[in-house]
Parts: sequence; structure tokens; C-alpha cells
Amino acid sequence: MHTRIIIIFLILFSNSLAEEIYGIPKIVDGDTVHIDNYKFRLEGIDAPEIRQKCKKESFKISSIIGFTFYKEYRCGKVSKEKLAAKINDSEIKCIFTSKDRYQRYIATCFKGKTNLNRWMVRNGYAIAYKRYSKDYVPDEDFAKEKKLGLWQGKFTRPEKWRKLN
Repeated sequence: MHTRIIIIFLILFSNSLAEEIYGIPKIVDGDTVHIDNYKFRLEGIDAPEIRQKCKKESFKISSIIGFTFYKEYRCGKVSKEKLAAKINDSEIKCIFTSKDRYQRYIATCFKGKTNLNRWMVRNGYAIAYKRYSKDYVPDEDFAKEKKLGLWQGKFTRPEKWRKLN
């Protein structure tokens, strides 16, 4: 009986053992980094693609008339640049448990005590990838409420943009 319980425990939890990698990353985009030969996809977030463009409020004609002009910008490039600036060529730690279909490790990455996944969403440079995780929904709500990053204007959700392009 006890042996069966131990075996079931091992089966259930053997896949959930987390591994950690430390290093100075190469920033691929707002939700992907490489450390040495490891490719990490930041878990639970989705950032605009490098070629993706968004619209930012540039001029508003009074709230009574309610007309706003928008200027297009490369939000995918901005997302990558913000992550790179936050990391600032420092060592980060990525904790991962699995791989995605592209063989990237699904990870939560930290600079010191700062959860970079959360930081990207909370500052509006990525959105919560609700299909895979609800962990960062409160951070997305915060960014949306404060009109930070992507939430300053209009954008197509990265997942939808990928399907259309």
C-alpha cells in the first residue's frame, strides 16, 4: 500500500521539479530570452511580436467632442527594449519546469527579486497570457487602469496578431 502511494506521488510530482539557470541573457523579444543554449519563453505572458505595430494616443480634442488622434509605433520593438533596459546586461535567474512546442523552456525569470514576467505585464509591455495562466491578470488590470505601455492606445493582442500575420 505505501509503495503504491509513493509511486503515485513520484509520478505526479516528478514532472514538476523546477530547474534554475543563471546567466546574462540575450533578449530576443518581450517574452523570450536566451541564456547560453537555453531558450526561455516567459511563462504566463504574451508580448507584442517584433514586427507588430500598435497605436498610441498622440492628440485628443476635448473629452466633450471625444476625438483622439493616434500615432503608430513599433510596440514589439519597444517591448523588447524595455525588457533589455530592465535587465541592463545583468545576470538573471530563470526557473523552468517544461518546454513548449517550439522546444523553449517555459520559465519565470528574475532579476534579483524582481519577477520579470510580472514586471513586463504590470508596466504594460506585455499582457497576461490568460490561455495558459491567470497569475498576471491583476498586473494587467493595474497596467490597463493606469494606461501604461500598450494600454496608452490601441493594439491587437499578440496571439491574434500572429494568426493574422
